[in-house]
Amino acid sequence: MGDHLKMGYYYKKFPRSRIATFDVFAVGLDKHHVIALLEFDVTDSRRKLKELRKNGSHVSFTAWIIKVIGVVLQQHKEATAYLRNRRKLIIFNDINVSILIEKRIAVNKVPIPLVIEKTNEKSAGAITLEIENAKSLKMSGSEIVLNRKTSFFENVYYLLPGSLRRSFWRFLLRNPKFAYRKMGNVVVTSVGMMGTIKGWFIHRSVHPISFGIGSIIKKPVVVNDAVTIREILNMTVLVDHDVLDGAPMVRFLNDLTRCIEGGEGMET
Repeated sequence: MGDHLKMGYYYKKFPRSRIATFDVFAVGLDKHHVIALLEFDVTDSRRKLKELRKNGSHVSFTAWIIKVIGVVLQQHKEATAYLRNRRKLIIFNDINVSILIEKRIAVNKVPIPLVIEKTNEKSAGAITLEIENAKSLKMSGSEIVLNRKTSFFENVYYLLPGSLRRSFWRFLLRNPKFAYRKMGNVVVTSVGMMGTIKGWFIHRSVHPISFGIGSIIKKPVVVNDAVTIREILNMTVLVDHDVLDGAPMVRFLNDLTRCIEGGEGMET
C-alpha cells in the first residue's frame, strides 16, 4: 500500500506555468476593469456556420469569435490601448489576441499561451488552422509560450519569489511596447465552452480588454413579440476603464453584439 493511502492524503506538483496564472490574477486585481456580463443570440450564426461546413468550409466557432473580436476592435482601437503614463495612451495598429491552448506535457495537461497576431486581417479559417496547428505542436516542459522561443530571463522568472514575479508583471505593464510583443493587446479565454455552465465566470486579466467565452445555452427568448427557444452565448468582457470611457465602451459592445448575432466575418 502506498504511503499516501496510509496518511490519508497525498501531494501533487502542479506545472510551473500555473505560477504565471497566480501572478496574473494578483496583478489583475490592480486593474480598473469594468465587467460586462453579456448574452448573445447565436442561433442564426451557428446555423450559418453549419451550412458553411457542409459546403467544405473549415471554421471553428471559437476561431470565428476571435475573428469578430479582431474586426470590431479594429474599429474601436482605444479599447485595446495600454496606459503609457497618466496622460497618454499607446494604441497599436494590429489586434494581437492571446489565447490558452491545453497541451499535454509529460503526464499533465497544461494551459499554454498562444498569441494570434493580426486577427483583424486573418480569416476565420486561417485562425482555425493556426489554433489546430498549435494544439498538435510538440513542446517541452521548458517552453511557456507557443511559437515563441523562451528566453533566459523567462526561465529565471519561475525561480523568483512571488513578490519579484509580480513586480515583473507591473514592470511589463509600464512598458507597453514590450508587453504588446509578449502577450498582445487582447486576451480570449474559452474555458466556459468545455462544459455546460448556466451562468458566467468572472476571470482576471492584465490586458486592456479581455473576453471570457462561456457556454451556449438554449433559453426562451422574445422574438417579434413571441417566445421562442434560442441558442444564447454567455460572455464576460473586462474593459479597462482607465483607457476607455463608458460611452465608447457601450458603442463597442453594441457593434460586437451586432456582428456576433449577425454571423459576420465567417467567409473572410
